[in-house]
Amino acid sequence: MSWTLPGVLRRNPYLFTLALLVLAMFANYSFQENFFELRVVNGTLRGLLPTMLLTVGQAIVIIGGGIDLSVGTMVSMINAVLVTSISADSTPEQIAGAILLAVLVGVIAGGFNGFCVAFLRLQPIVTTYATSFIFSGIALEVLPRPGGNIPRELSNAYRQPLFEIPVAVYVIAVVLLLWFILRSTRYGQFLFAVGGKSDAAYTTGVPVTFVKFSTYVWAGFFAAMAALALTLLTGSGDPRLGDGMTLTTIVAVVLGGTRLSGGQGGIFGAIMGVALLTLVSNIISFANISTWFQDLANALIIIVALAGPETLRMLRRIIRR
Repeated sequence: MSWTLPGVLRRNPYLFTLALLVLAMFANYSFQENFFELRVVNGTLRGLLPTMLLTVGQAIVIIGGGIDLSVGTMVSMINAVLVTSISADSTPEQIAGAILLAVLVGVIAGGFNGFCVAFLRLQPIVTTYATSFIFSGIALEVLPRPGGNIPRELSNAYRQPLFEIPVAVYVIAVVLLLWFILRSTRYGQFLFAVGGKSDAAYTTGVPVTFVKFSTYVWAGFFAAMAALALTLLTGSGDPRLGDGMTLTTIVAVVLGGTRLSGGQGGIFGAIMGVALLTLVSNIISFANISTWFQDLANALIIIVALAGPETLRMLRRIIRR
């Protein structure tokens, strides 16, 4: 096993993103001295959690060799279902029923994508782009205009730290634990095999169709979790609430070291990618940089994160020569 820098980066492609994340954290601290205080950390993680959860689902799909352009509108649709199923005076039983309904809607939506891609063998990027309009239309039908009012106690429970630790930390820890368990199972091995070379995986007896189908079901499930977190964050609903989240999830997954071609990566790097994008946006905002330069800076940080490991390997080859 090689312990050289290029070798370590090859085995852990998220390390370069981790280094950039640490730099971004201290850059934020230079602008905001209370950045590491519990109140600020809790607020930051609370705002990041919906995108992180959605990105986890996107990462599983991409690792399996696909892509989902509908996850953002899926969040909008599930948010609309949630806020129309819960009112300010809803009982705990009604709230639990609404949450179960939201999860079911997400799983069905993801399953529909998976059926089209895995069983009908349609192109993932075209299929999910088309279904994004379906989900967006359903969201507008269910909730024509922004509104809704969930119980204040429910929102407060999400906002307040538990035992001096933000609720988002517990959620992220559970997700990472589930990923670790899933990664160590035969299904986890199948997932990476299908994403790497599906034809070769099929010849060795891997249930390729089922694995591809299941990745989209996972995406739907995590879209439901993201919609729930976003609903608790805002306390209301909007039929366009999650539409802009899709591109962020794809960029964060790639920043985390997952190849768009599939077969490599993980959710830990993807979660860090979300944090990095958000912190960079905060730095740009604190620095009062114009919108055009904000977009330019975002593009540059993405290019640096993607090109960094390969640049180091190229420099090492040049030095050897």
